[in-house]
Amino acid sequence: MTMIARLLCAVLLTTLGCAGVSKAQTEKRPPNLIVILVDDMGYADVGFNGCRDIPTPHIDSIAEQGVRFTSGYVTYAVCGPSRAGLITGRYQDRFGFSRNPTIDPSNPNAGVPLSEKNIAELLKPTGYRSMAVGKWHLGTHPTLRPLVRGFDEFFGFLSGGHDYRPEKLTLEDLSQVKHKWDWYRTKLLHNNERIVIDEYLTDELSNAAVDFIDRQGDKPFFLYLAYNAPHTPLQATPKYLARFDHIADKKRKTYAAMVSAVDDGVGRVLAKLNEKGFDEHTIVFFLSDNGGATNNASRNAPLRGAKGSPFEGGVRVPFAVRWTGTYPAGKTYDHPVSALDIAGTIVAEADAPIAPDKPLDGVNLTPYLTDKKTGPPHERLFWRFYDKNTLFVREGGDKLIHERNDDEAQLYDLARDIGENTNRAAANPDRTAELKRHLAAWAEQLEAPAFPGLGSWKP
Repeated sequence: MTMIARLLCAVLLTTLGCAGVSKAQTEKRPPNLIVILVDDMGYADVGFNGCRDIPTPHIDSIAEQGVRFTSGYVTYAVCGPSRAGLITGRYQDRFGFSRNPTIDPSNPNAGVPLSEKNIAELLKPTGYRSMAVGKWHLGTHPTLRPLVRGFDEFFGFLSGGHDYRPEKLTLEDLSQVKHKWDWYRTKLLHNNERIVIDEYLTDELSNAAVDFIDRQGDKPFFLYLAYNAPHTPLQATPKYLARFDHIADKKRKTYAAMVSAVDDGVGRVLAKLNEKGFDEHTIVFFLSDNGGATNNASRNAPLRGAKGSPFEGGVRVPFAVRWTGTYPAGKTYDHPVSALDIAGTIVAEADAPIAPDKPLDGVNLTPYLTDKKTGPPHERLFWRFYDKNTLFVREGGDKLIHERNDDEAQLYDLARDIGENTNRAAANPDRTAELKRHLAAWAEQLEAPAFPGLGSWKP
């Protein structure tokens, strides 16, 4: 390279840097993606949403070094359907994932169908290496498990919940399940092999995630780190419990200890990214799969409702993202965003192919977070609770909840009434009718449930 050429390159790189383009972008390398998903965490149980009794410094650092979403949503208020929407970038009711699936491993329909692609499958043609760590809950049949659904590695469990104590994990596989909830006691899977662990489950999941990052080189990777904490059973080790002697309520203390274990794991993941020089090459999302549950001492204030509810406490969750050098640090973003947008963002940034007949419902958030686009990323966000015959929609600040067998809808102005205390439907009939029409049109695109629910399996 001549001296003039080198000078021109230097000027170009400087100009791009001044324009807010990251090192990852100038090198034209697709970014890595890490999704850190927790289970049943309350909206108010992270520092970046105002929590005071549970320190979450490492989780908070994602928001401090990136973007905090005040209106970050998931697509359902319980685990399985929410995860199906996140992992595909498509409303899960489009393919009948409308309830928590049966754990029955003989049912080939109880999970994300083979006609749909998850993030790992979407990224594979572009050269990504992918690992799923932790809770799967997207199908237990052999055709629906991580290693045949685009992931190169798996460390975790297939069901929707698990015991955290290693000494209690004694069942070799689901064939040994004799009673409901026995699946919480299966040994973990490392790829296709059942293994014995000796640490607290949350720590083991963090270990696996850190090890995966440590083994990566120049090729892009996707890490789906799906903690089951702080989902019940409420179990923590003395190490974590000792941090919360100031909390008198026993359930809240154990819940806090479980959140703290996750926070330690997040810190280790972020430290490994830094050590490997991956910070500017990696998009890191953090969110919960639904709102805090009524049985784990979580808190959703100032939101109404909890896990399982169509109110904000069921579907609005702690949600933040960091992409060092690309997304601004310390930004608060108030327009509604969705877990669907995780797939929408990485697919766009990786230039991954999408089947024309399976368009994503998620969008690329990058231009919105970097002020290249203004206005909301979504005109509307939709939800369907099939078994409760309930639909709801958010458009702007308005949210309409409509039970299909009941003409009396609920209309809330979330900009002024975040707690959903005042039903404005009767006073605003035209707006209520308009949003009902949007719900009806969207519902026409959806399928009936493709499988029985969680409690249906009789081992």
